[in-house]
Amino acid sequence: MLPIHSQDALGQANDSALSPSAPHQIGMASPRKPRTADVESAAIPAEELDHAFPGLNLPLQPPYPPAEAKSVKELPREAGWLYEPKWDGFRCLAFRQGDEVVLQSKAGQPLGRYFPEVVAALRALPARKFVLDGEVVIRQGAGLDFDALLQRIHPAASRIQRLSQETPATYMVFDLLVDAKGRSLADRPLSARRMALQELATSNIQDKADRQRSKKATLHLTSKRAGQRITLSPASSDFATAEKWMREGAASGWDGVVAKRLNCEYMSGERTGMVKIKRIRTADCVVGGFRWARGARSSSGEASDSKANSKTADSRKRPTDEVGSLLLGLYNKNGELDHIGFSASFTREERRKLKSILKPLMGGAGFSGKAPGGPSRWTRDARDTEWFPLKPKLVGEFQYDHFSGGRFRHGTKFLRWRPEKKPEQCTMEQIRPAKMAG
Repeated sequence: MLPIHSQDALGQANDSALSPSAPHQIGMASPRKPRTADVESAAIPAEELDHAFPGLNLPLQPPYPPAEAKSVKELPREAGWLYEPKWDGFRCLAFRQGDEVVLQSKAGQPLGRYFPEVVAALRALPARKFVLDGEVVIRQGAGLDFDALLQRIHPAASRIQRLSQETPATYMVFDLLVDAKGRSLADRPLSARRMALQELATSNIQDKADRQRSKKATLHLTSKRAGQRITLSPASSDFATAEKWMREGAASGWDGVVAKRLNCEYMSGERTGMVKIKRIRTADCVVGGFRWARGARSSSGEASDSKANSKTADSRKRPTDEVGSLLLGLYNKNGELDHIGFSASFTREERRKLKSILKPLMGGAGFSGKAPGGPSRWTRDARDTEWFPLKPKLVGEFQYDHFSGGRFRHGTKFLRWRPEKKPEQCTMEQIRPAKMAG
């Protein structure tokens, strides 16, 4: 077996080595406040993105489930791990056979029509056959703009074409599953796949100037060439580099760090051999129901003026035409959707928009497992517990502070919709991290 060398940000081998030790908690700077996307951006069920894939003469066919990472509190420090940035974008597998290029989301949906500039860039590569794993991102200044990604999920081709020129996407590549000769590498260890990916990048993606920059690359990996749409994602087996990414990566829009076992084959559809630590706690949840807002309150929670003070209390109890809160769920090990919390962090304007977003989903089955509770001695009015079920099709990402006893202990903050993720992928596993990665 060939010796495993650590790699710098572009996968170039160097002589630094890591000594074995216990897993270590990465030191992090205070997390940057997450940016909340427009509540109307890509507020659609994942099934609306479903379309048939063309047949390809490749050993791996779309839809092909990508390997996934398990959330952990600590990143492993012992030898045998490769660290990568966790990108804030759309996970994407790219298939090419001749002039046919297919982009596939994490949930197995076609993404090509939403990112024509990425399809064109992949088609322009010299290699005529490959399967890549990576992340589609949109750069904005020194960071990334996830809201701009959501704007792409739109039925109008003219709008997509315009946005592809105004806010072009970049495909950050971090794995090679089928090489240019059409051979599957999925059963080979990551160390071999990364080496093959580096060779593919050297002959297809990087020019001489890129290779010179790669020798100096540490934190940032951005090609300065205009129009560059395909980029090799940084990777390093140096733990100190991973620490630096956690401390400084927020400025570049990185969610955290991912660690992958160098001796592990590509575990399609599994959370084996790969772990992640995030700067903030978030969960992708299914919206299984909602409650109407009660009374005439402003978004700050203060009661509005009423004609008579004696009627104020009653007015607060009457349902309004605004959505008060979203009821969130995750699927348990039995495949049932359990209610695990709520989100009410919306402005008055957003509450009004939510009504039209939720309307097509009203009257659904709601929660098939644990449902929202009924009246209790803590409830001031029985009507405050009234909720309305929805078809469990809409997925959103929510920030939370603490999870115990099978639910979020406090209200969550809405961050953005996740149309590229199917409801059944939203399981309890994502918020029950392992104690250690090793």
